[in-house]
Amino acid sequence: MIRGILANSHFGEDFLKDFRIPKYVLVPESKSENVADVPQCPVLVFINSKSGGQLGGNLLVTYRSLLNENQVYDLGQEAPDKGLSRIYANLEMLKHNGDEFATKIQERLRIIVAGGDGTAGWLLGVVSDLRLSHSPPIATVPLGTGNNLPFAFGWGKKNPGTDAQSVKHFLDQVKRAKEMKIDSWHILMRMRKPKEGPCDPIAPLDLPHSLHAFGRVSDSNELNVEGCHTFRGGFWNYFSMGMDAQVSYAFHTERKLHPEKFKNQLTNQATYAKITHSQGWFSSPSQSTSRNIAIAEFAKVKIMKKNHGQWEDLQIPPNIKSIVILNLPSFSGGFNPWGVPARRHNGGFAPAYVDDGLVEVVGFRDAWHGLVLLAPKGHGTRLAQAHRIRFEFHKGVIDHTYMRIDGEPWKQPLPVDDETIMVEISHLHQVNILARHGCRSRSVHNPESHSSEGNEEEDWDDEETRESAEYKKFGAADTFKLPEEIDITHLS
Repeated sequence: MIRGILANSHFGEDFLKDFRIPKYVLVPESKSENVADVPQCPVLVFINSKSGGQLGGNLLVTYRSLLNENQVYDLGQEAPDKGLSRIYANLEMLKHNGDEFATKIQERLRIIVAGGDGTAGWLLGVVSDLRLSHSPPIATVPLGTGNNLPFAFGWGKKNPGTDAQSVKHFLDQVKRAKEMKIDSWHILMRMRKPKEGPCDPIAPLDLPHSLHAFGRVSDSNELNVEGCHTFRGGFWNYFSMGMDAQVSYAFHTERKLHPEKFKNQLTNQATYAKITHSQGWFSSPSQSTSRNIAIAEFAKVKIMKKNHGQWEDLQIPPNIKSIVILNLPSFSGGFNPWGVPARRHNGGFAPAYVDDGLVEVVGFRDAWHGLVLLAPKGHGTRLAQAHRIRFEFHKGVIDHTYMRIDGEPWKQPLPVDDETIMVEISHLHQVNILARHGCRSRSVHNPESHSSEGNEEEDWDDEETRESAEYKKFGAADTFKLPEEIDITHLS
């Protein structure tokens, strides 16, 4: 009750004036308006009305009741590139005509996007593609299931309230948020047209229309090579291959076949846990199945540590069965597989930053290894930090593997003859994002945000499996969750 009274007293009658944008700025050929003051934090709001069940629709209604309805967009009705292109074209025309109000609106403009990680990535991709002289920073409302993007920048993982007071509280946080940059990463997959068998990514790959969209390039595209199939896409958070992608693929396949069984978040997590166990990822090495194959047995990996550097072979330990290429410090429900390397004995590795043009390459041996993420300073096997990374797949012990981009998995056929499949990940662009103070994401341009020496971790021994009774009792991240009915005392 007291908290509610304090919240209500915090937002006065003029509070919303800091965020509202006049209609003539938003709608071309509208009548000019005499507005006394430029809003301190003008916002454009994009909401996926289908995200979060009924929450997306409710949030849309609330924002439109508080702001100019023309500055609040339903992504189910109009793609963001159309809305943003129209608004920026109008802003440029107004600026050309000497409208100083429009100039200041453009300088101060911020974007709010409400939806899951896919929706947030969609907006980030659109803003990236527009190549604006100063891209508006983006705040992400956690309205999905994973919510890795908002969690990494301090906006939380829990779905927000949709009432007017909750929305005002979020707007206030947006006004106070700091601006950061975030790297984006391009994925190129190329393969010779096989003499037999498929090579296209196999469903349930179902990505949004954004930078994430992973699909075949046209014959006229400059990336196309005669005699090859070429696919491209990208990610903001992570690309993974192997163990975790296989479990995710099985889960998504089951959900597509029986959507009625996946309406409860707790039920979804329990199903994920059972699939993890049934796939054999809690088996000991001596019990490994044909599905439980080490990455090094079917792929060669090369990295480029700096832009315009030289390719170097990356030696993958023979027991690594899953690789994660990480851009943000949030994976599998908010865990950080890279951790914070200790400077005094870091083996050449540095802390991870979201704007340094590098991805972190982390490996996992099995699901037991994944449990290290539950420990306060746990991390996977650190393999590399790279500006570019290339996987080369050859005919070998398996005919397919599994891959995942920001939570969306697919089954990838591998060569059936002597031809090679190549996947290359490289740095693409940067966009501006809004972060709350104290968030877990760090900028390379903000030295005071770096962890102090006293707070840095003591490196774990990556080559030793920690499976003591004290260690096993923690539960697990979704990807590595152990079913409750499994007695861990019988598992090696």
